[in-house]
Amino acid sequence: MADRGGFGRGFGDRGDRGGRGDRGRGDRGRGRRRRADDKEEAWVPVTKLGRLVKEGKIKSIEHIYLFSLPIKEHQIVEAFLPTLKDEVMKIMPVQKQTRAGQRTRFKAFVVVGDCNGHIGLGVKCAKEVATAIRGALILAKLSVIPVRRGYWGNKIGKPHTVPTKVTGKCGSVTVRLVPAPRGSGIVAARVPKKVLQFAGIEDVFTSSRGSTKTLGNFVKATFACLLNTYAFLTPDLWHATKFTKTPFQEFTDFLAKPHKLALPVAMPDAFDAPPPAAAAPVPAF
Repeated sequence: MADRGGFGRGFGDRGDRGGRGDRGRGDRGRGRRRRADDKEEAWVPVTKLGRLVKEGKIKSIEHIYLFSLPIKEHQIVEAFLPTLKDEVMKIMPVQKQTRAGQRTRFKAFVVVGDCNGHIGLGVKCAKEVATAIRGALILAKLSVIPVRRGYWGNKIGKPHTVPTKVTGKCGSVTVRLVPAPRGSGIVAARVPKKVLQFAGIEDVFTSSRGSTKTLGNFVKATFACLLNTYAFLTPDLWHATKFTKTPFQEFTDFLAKPHKLALPVAMPDAFDAPPPAAAAPVPAF
């Protein structure tokens, strides 16, 4: 828990609940969870973009970025980027004052990336630590962005650093990325270094100011820097734009077909049984 910016001495062991496995009821609970995990549910897309991705109509995630299509299902990102790595940057308790006292919840910061030009950041608050991490991981996959890389000097080999000096800001924290020559490595603090590694940047100089001990704002400022790499227009992007149809227009015939979700079959209930037939009237003598 220390690497995740935990709560201090001993709190992580108490939240682990590892010492209760010897009790009888714990075995039954773990068995149920194991059977639920083994059964992986098939992805049933609920959006037009998800249907196109599952049918193989869209070949890469860059095709989605080209038309700025909103991604509402994290399975879309998983389909295009199967090698995504994730890292829990911090779990912090947050409190809200109510009439009954304090209500404590847990806030998780999760970073995902494929170390090849894609990075995502997710923040989620929940009552349980595991729920917060799971939600932050899904939000991080939904927020995956492309990272533009460039050269420090001659354009030899593959891009290895940021194309220009970029700045990102969140709260009081300001982060600045400066291109570095090949072989310099990532000259940064522990938090932005992990984010830059996940983004696939090999060499960069960094400069930060403000309250960088606020880890949440530090991560968000670094993420804003990487987001601004494509916001800066350079001469190599001045070529004429060739406008093409969006995937929704190109595959409109496929999307027009009736699409039914796989709903579970309802079992007949005792209350749904037809009423019994009325008894024949007894003749009067």
